Amino acid sequence: MKKKVLLVPLDPVHDIGLKMIKRGLEEAGHNVILLPPDYSLEEIINRIIETRVDTVLISRTLGYGVAELLGRFIDLADAAGLRDKVTFGIGGMAITPELAAELGFDAGFGPGTTVEEAVAFVEGREYVPDKQRNKKIKKDMTQNYDYNYKNARIAELLNKISQQILHWGEDKTSPGILRAHIRERILNSRDEKEVKELKQEYMSFCDEAVKSFYSKGELNSKTRSLTQREVKALEEYVKDVEERMTLNIIQKTEKNPLIFIQYGTGCPFMDIAHIKLAESWGADGVVHFDPSWGARTEGFYEGFLSHEEDGSVITYENLSKIKECLNRNILWQVRAHRGVNTPETVVLAGNAGADLTKINIVYGSLGGGTDPARLTIDALEAIKIAAKYNLPFDVVTNEELSGVPSYKAFAGMLIVANLALVLGAKPILQPLFCYSPEVMIGRQMEDNYIDFNAAKIYALRSIINAPIWPGAPIGFLTHTEDRVQSSVTTALHAGLASSLKVDAISIASSDEAFSGGPITGASRIDTLRATQEVFRFFGHAEISPTNKAQEWADELVERIEKVLVDVLNRGDFVQALYDGILGNREEGAYPGRAGRNTIIRKK
Repeated sequence: MKKKVLLVPLDPVHDIGLKMIKRGLEEAGHNVILLPPDYSLEEIINRIIETRVDTVLISRTLGYGVAELLGRFIDLADAAGLRDKVTFGIGGMAITPELAAELGFDAGFGPGTTVEEAVAFVEGREYVPDKQRNKKIKKDMTQNYDYNYKNARIAELLNKISQQILHWGEDKTSPGILRAHIRERILNSRDEKEVKELKQEYMSFCDEAVKSFYSKGELNSKTRSLTQREVKALEEYVKDVEERMTLNIIQKTEKNPLIFIQYGTGCPFMDIAHIKLAESWGADGVVHFDPSWGARTEGFYEGFLSHEEDGSVITYENLSKIKECLNRNILWQVRAHRGVNTPETVVLAGNAGADLTKINIVYGSLGGGTDPARLTIDALEAIKIAAKYNLPFDVVTNEELSGVPSYKAFAGMLIVANLALVLGAKPILQPLFCYSPEVMIGRQMEDNYIDFNAAKIYALRSIINAPIWPGAPIGFLTHTEDRVQSSVTTALHAGLASSLKVDAISIASSDEAFSGGPITGASRIDTLRATQEVFRFFGHAEISPTNKAQEWADELVERIEKVLVDVLNRGDFVQALYDGILGNREEGAYPGRAGRNTIIRKK
């Protein structure tokens, strides 16, 4: 049934919402009258009587004395006998349904109200949001890439280095690889006796701390099992939150990248709270961050465990519970890039239902503390497992943060990425978007943060057609303890990444660099909202780097090729890592010690 509606702007400069509603109502076939903004309350009442409207919608920004003004308007309508004949609604800044009801209105509409909501109110029906509008869809970042090389010389060098690495690894294995295969058998077995025997075998390849867990039930002093009561409370919490939450969409256009945030409070319960918060405010994916001691200890615990410090313990139970609580359209990455449990982490990630993992021999060896030979043999197996479980993985270049020049970090990243392609896996390139030690010394960002970051993308795109996911997080070392400043720099880097049409970005919370402890929920929202605003601000417009970006890109490609020649001429990729060809001690890269001398010769 068509309605007659009177739109009343009580505020002379804030009537744009009413004009939008007028269009929506007219398109729905209703008869709409929009008053000018200079009517007195008495004149408005007279117009309602004269026009015999069904509904009155008032627009007013709340300020000093406005509540009293609105209350008086309702009193006048009541005195004129209109309250039983006409439906009254009010909208504007600071208006809430509760305030509207308190003032005597039938409905109140605050910021963010859609035209469709107002039309539903006029038509006297319940507003049902269009769930398809904000429906998040899980995306495969690799699906549009063929991984074809555009630089034939670099492709030739990478293929020769890959063959060297594969030949080097032919007769080697490690405790980490053996554990990974035992873990896979444990997860697949339904025979309790077999599982018990497999765990005995698993223990034989673990450090004493992990052996104590399996033999005596002892955990690290800062780690404990969550109680059944806590697990039950978590399940109730997730159910309650999911009934009330909706998923925000950060992207404004189809070119805006996916947004990832990292979690790792130590406690799976808190992790899930942060994940639900990030999901609600628009994150497209989350990254599991594990404790550093876990990466350097041979073997994993089991059970639903909480840890007192940063990084959440990797167990099949922890990962499975987190997966169970994730929205099904949220991408989930479990990192496996730096420690002596790399192959087993990929096995657990694959079995727990992860979408992505993270593997990089060079960063893990030169910046992550793991012995280069051990990580090379472990990563070879981890890549094969990732291919088996169809887990794409990013190859992060965080060794740049130690001081390694980007061209060396990129050479290492490309070596691992090409190895992945040879082994049938799907690598994702992850250059840093950061104010690195290299640019602090070399002054490449003395004028702006745009050109050198853009040069990295230009360089990689000139070498290979592969997905690119800058991180991790973007804006590293540009953040301060000022949450506003951190949010702004994150958002600006996100805007640049979007202009460069990358596939995804990782963002930090606004307090991540200086939190000194747990990250707050509000700080996560800071950067998600700031990124959304920048995407809205730019729309389809783009940031234009200067000519310097292409000059630096050409220089990067030239230097990457030279590093690859040096690695190939060394004849041994692992020895090249020890010798500093991909990052040396003067640059801040040190071959790790975890897992040294643990490689096992195959019989």
